[in-house]
Amino acid sequence: MTTRRILLKSAATVFALSLATPTLAQSDEPVPVVATFSILGDMVGRIGGEHVEVTTLVGPDGDAHVYQPTPADARAVSSAEVLFVNGLEFEGWIDRLVDASDFNGTRVVATQGIEPIAFEEGDEHHDDDGHDDHDDHADHDDHDDHADHDDHADHDDHDDHDDHAESGHDDHHHGAFDPHAWQSLAAGEIYAMNIAQALAQADPDNAQDYQANAEAYVAEMQSLDAEILALVDALPADARTVVTSHDAFGYFADRYGLVFEAPQGLSTESEPSAADVAELITQIRDEEISAVFVESITDNRLLEQIASETNATVGGTLYSDALSGSDGPASTYLDMMRHNATTLAQALGS
Repeated sequence: MTTRRILLKSAATVFALSLATPTLAQSDEPVPVVATFSILGDMVGRIGGEHVEVTTLVGPDGDAHVYQPTPADARAVSSAEVLFVNGLEFEGWIDRLVDASDFNGTRVVATQGIEPIAFEEGDEHHDDDGHDDHDDHADHDDHDDHADHDDHADHDDHDDHDDHAESGHDDHHHGAFDPHAWQSLAAGEIYAMNIAQALAQADPDNAQDYQANAEAYVAEMQSLDAEILALVDALPADARTVVTSHDAFGYFADRYGLVFEAPQGLSTESEPSAADVAELITQIRDEEISAVFVESITDNRLLEQIASETNATVGGTLYSDALSGSDGPASTYLDMMRHNATTLAQALGS
């Protein structure tokens, strides 16, 4: 009888382990994971803690729009258990890198479940790259429906990317949706839960830690979100238009009640036309916009020229697509959001 109980217990243990897929060998070694850019890497590191070893491909102050992967990146992706991407066609180079690396892990789209902002057809900054197919986000499914990240193991969220890359168009251009979803802390919460779920699947032994870390992280996001809402609410109603280098703050605008204008489109590689620039200058003068804001990842000479021609002041530097270095004001995701909000509020409210 005792032997039968032992056998049954052993069988139950084996069955339970077989359900936890994908699994890692029992080890104290951290899980090797890759994140495509610095903001996402910071989120993954914050939630994974000591249980993960994070390699970030596009580091602080790097521009993921124009990034060119290296052989070292291919090696890092090849050895990763989990690859975290933003999705929404932000990383136009990711499929080529995955193909070159023979990656066999799980690819996780961190924006899964976020309702994306559609880039309206006919907008003067639209990156016309010929995309007709949209990624999984076009269905606007609820976040709870996407807990199983294994669906992303063999494909990214832009299945038509390979055809596009071969068509002669610039594969850094974005498609139908604004990919900069991290600029809303409400969306940041979904990033956090997606990351926690993916790490728990890859490393079930530490699932409780990932969940606890994510919950603590989300609580901090919610607190900062309330602070930013209050900062913007205190601004005069006629002082809420922001001019930046490229169109990266749509989610910030929607969440916090500002209007953002930019001479460039969603990608830093898009070139503004002379007509676009002239129209923006006219708008700044007509609306008496007093400040423009440069970005850490862009060539800001055009924006400085616009400020000079309109007598607007440069209100400060915003961080859009990348964190600052460790000695900068935006070395973490939460620091970045706080810095951007306070920089905007101080300039617009003065």
